[in-house]
Amino acid sequence: MGGVLVMKLVLIYSLVLNSMSIFCCSSMQLNHPRLQGNETDRLALLAIRAQIQHDLNRVTSSWNETLHFCLWHGVTCSRRHRQRVTKLELGSQALGGSISPHIGNISFLRVLILENNSFTHQIPPQIGHLRRLQVLYLNNNSLTGTIPANISNCFKLTILYLSANNLVGKIPPELSSLSKLRCLLMEANNLTGEIPPSLGNLSSLKMLAISSNNLEGSIPSSLCQLRKLTYFILATNRLSGIIPSCIYNLSGIVDFIVGGNQIQGSLPSNLSDAFPNLQNFTIAENQFTGAIPSSVSKATNLVVFQCLSNKLSGQVPNLRNLHNLVRFSVFDNNLGTGKDGDFSFVSELINATQLTTLLFQGNNFGGTLPKSISNLQTLGIGRNQLHGSIPTGLGNLINLQILFMAGSSFTGSIPTDIGRLSSLRMLFLNNNQLSGSIPSSLGNLTMLTRLQLQENNLEGSIPSSLGKCHWLLELLLSGNNLNGTIPPQVIGLSSLSTTLALDRNQFTGSLPTEIGKLKNLGVLMVSDNLLSGELPSSLGSCESLEELYLQGNFFMGPIPSSMKELRGIRVLDLSRNNLSGDIPQFLENLNLEYLNLSFNQFWRAVPTGGVFKNASATSVVGNARLCGGMASLRLPLCKLNESKGEGLSRRMKLMISLVFGFTLLGLVVVLSLFLLGKKRRETNLRTLGNSVLQVSYATLLRATDGFSSANLIGVGAFGSVYKGILADDRVVVDVKVLNMLHRGAAKSFMAECEALRNIRHRNLVKILTACSSIDFGGNDFKALVYEFMDNGSLEEWLHPSIGTGEVTEAPKILSLIQRLNIAIDVASALDYLHNHCETPIVHCDLKPSNVLLDGDLTGHVSDFGLSKFLSEPTTSVSGNQSSSIGIRGSIGYAAPEYGMASEVSTYGDVYSFGILLLEMFTGKRPTDYMFSDSWNLHTYVKTALPELVSEISESLVLQEGTTNVAEAHRHSRLSVRAQKIEECLTLILGIGIACSVESPTNRKDISDVASELQSMRRNLLN
Repeated sequence: MGGVLVMKLVLIYSLVLNSMSIFCCSSMQLNHPRLQGNETDRLALLAIRAQIQHDLNRVTSSWNETLHFCLWHGVTCSRRHRQRVTKLELGSQALGGSISPHIGNISFLRVLILENNSFTHQIPPQIGHLRRLQVLYLNNNSLTGTIPANISNCFKLTILYLSANNLVGKIPPELSSLSKLRCLLMEANNLTGEIPPSLGNLSSLKMLAISSNNLEGSIPSSLCQLRKLTYFILATNRLSGIIPSCIYNLSGIVDFIVGGNQIQGSLPSNLSDAFPNLQNFTIAENQFTGAIPSSVSKATNLVVFQCLSNKLSGQVPNLRNLHNLVRFSVFDNNLGTGKDGDFSFVSELINATQLTTLLFQGNNFGGTLPKSISNLQTLGIGRNQLHGSIPTGLGNLINLQILFMAGSSFTGSIPTDIGRLSSLRMLFLNNNQLSGSIPSSLGNLTMLTRLQLQENNLEGSIPSSLGKCHWLLELLLSGNNLNGTIPPQVIGLSSLSTTLALDRNQFTGSLPTEIGKLKNLGVLMVSDNLLSGELPSSLGSCESLEELYLQGNFFMGPIPSSMKELRGIRVLDLSRNNLSGDIPQFLENLNLEYLNLSFNQFWRAVPTGGVFKNASATSVVGNARLCGGMASLRLPLCKLNESKGEGLSRRMKLMISLVFGFTLLGLVVVLSLFLLGKKRRETNLRTLGNSVLQVSYATLLRATDGFSSANLIGVGAFGSVYKGILADDRVVVDVKVLNMLHRGAAKSFMAECEALRNIRHRNLVKILTACSSIDFGGNDFKALVYEFMDNGSLEEWLHPSIGTGEVTEAPKILSLIQRLNIAIDVASALDYLHNHCETPIVHCDLKPSNVLLDGDLTGHVSDFGLSKFLSEPTTSVSGNQSSSIGIRGSIGYAAPEYGMASEVSTYGDVYSFGILLLEMFTGKRPTDYMFSDSWNLHTYVKTALPELVSEISESLVLQEGTTNVAEAHRHSRLSVRAQKIEECLTLILGIGIACSVESPTNRKDISDVASELQSMRRNLLN
């Protein structure tokens, strides 16, 4: 009886354990002496299930007590060892939760596959207890933490697959003890540190893939010991240095992929001999130099060849024997000579019948495009020295999906047979010299998602057939000569979701109401056309709109109330139209970061909330009947009895009163000016713009403490600038007193008054008033009073050790982003003067001392004493019109053609801006002692780019604790930000060079300059 009782108790105890194991097996001792063999495996499996949080789908229905665990889904048992679990295969089962540490108790496990799930937390180090484990797949999960070093105890492991997780830390050097390991894959994690040299001991390794991590340092030469290696994949890390030459002795290499690093050096001349089995050779986005070795022509197994974004030069070798080639990408290098014959290699690819991708844009290839091109899917040939027309044979590439021909010098019309490319998804023909009309056959490209034709000479109307492109996400037609009305079929394409750009054309008519169908559009640009009528209320349906540019048209009427529905709008520009009515209060509630309502006919009170609180983000100038608003807008106060509910009769009475009052005031002013000018006995005050300040000579004398040297800010060609405080209002001002003994001072005064009388821009210095009178000694006195700039001139910041007095403060230092902001401010001001004034204005004396900085270091162009109005836009600079005040400009900044008596043009300002830009980012004055004869600031920078950008920018102090570019390059050579800064500087200096070329007509357009600099700022901040 006693024995039976004991047996019953044991059975009851066992049943209790079985029923409780799903809840508490995480705390049980599964190696208890009474739980041996397959029972240990069963309890471990239940513990694993307990930590899976998601619905197990098929796993749930099979992992239960009614079936033996060897019949559970994903579980394989060995018949030989008392039904012990040898395989656990639960890949792609939508599982979540964490991996139980009890996995280490399934001691006979040989294969563990948990890939393609959503497991989180760390990899349990108990996996190191699985001494029989041969295959471990944990890839494509969300595992965190470090790689357990004791995985090295799984000495039979042949495959270790940890890719696509969130693993951190260094690669454990202990993994080198896995002598049977054939595949090591740890791609797409956050691993750091260097590649352990000990990995060279993995003598059985055939595949090494550690791409898309943050590994740094050089490639260890010990990897040359991996004689069986066939896949060498280290792309997208921060590796540097050169590739050890012994790597090229690994003759078994099939895939050699090291793209996306900072590796230098040149390619071996015997590449095909070194890797006779080579199929994929990718070194993209590194810093390789030299030529593509001619031995590539012998690599007959080559399928993929990608050397894009390096510094390779020379010609592309013969590719006639590469019959297996599928992808050939060498864009963004320095390949080619710019002459005919550079494209002979393209004709040789005629036998590569499997070729789908051919990308060689962004090089120096010259000549015309060959007609013999294989049956491609992707073709990129833009940004080269190509010329001539686009070959009509392109219509035969019926499988073509992407065609990139932007940024070259193609002429002629767009071939109509492009409309035969029924599979085409992206077409880039922008920034060429194409003419003629847009062929209606493009409407046949019904699979098209992106169409870019901007910056050409296209004319005619937009074909309504484009409305059949129902997959179109982006349509860019800016900067052409297109005319006619905007087809409702096109502007109503509901698929448009990124950008619709129709700006800078000659479109007429109204904005179609079909615009309301663009519910997913992010950016809409129809500025600088000839559009008229009222803004359609359907604009309010564009609920995803973030940027809306309608400026420079003839729109009239009020801002439609429906626009209050544009909840995502960040940028709204309605300037330079004929819009009228009140400024709607709902604009305060939108998430606007920039609002431009300038030069319209809005009236009454300006709102004070939302974006209107930020004077630098809001512009309302050129609306003569506005009042109120924030004090920074400097608008007149609204009358107390002025309300929005006033009727028409009251407004008419007010207008009649104003007209009568201003007429009477005008007569009084004219009479007073005549009498005072004749008798020269009282101060003659002229106010400019909306100024309400009234000052006299005596007032300015008191404000500047008798024009004392203590208040002297600077001295220029025609006068001196003093800091002053107007006693009545305690307004701080800059007072420019003209030196009337200097020849041309009077004309300079009149030129500046005339230039600043009607222009308003946030990046132009604001003039408050002008005083033309006589001083207490009876001498002529002329002065201009400006808004005070707290941070002085750009000259003081660029060259702080040079000034009129002793330097006692810490040196003023501008960061890279601050310099870029100021450059954008100056470019924006010039763009306004040249392109957006009723009559274009040429500044003629742009230099650092004439760029003033306010408290926020925003740049303001000042000193219009040499400015000139252009009665007609200048199309030539070959005339002999000269300035009445001698050569316009300052030495070093004045355009060279001004020295040859050429007429004043906007090209001259662009030259000055280019020199200013080079000075801002190199710290070198154009008049530096080192420059003489033909060696000047322009040639100095041009010769140094791009290799020596860090050296010529040595004085530039950057943000975030990096002293300068050179130091960032020396001490943080692998820093992504340092590299980004260096790239940004190269582009900025390149713009300065393009603006300051000797030939005026070859200089960049200032509007393009402003746009490019803004794009650089966005990239840098991102």
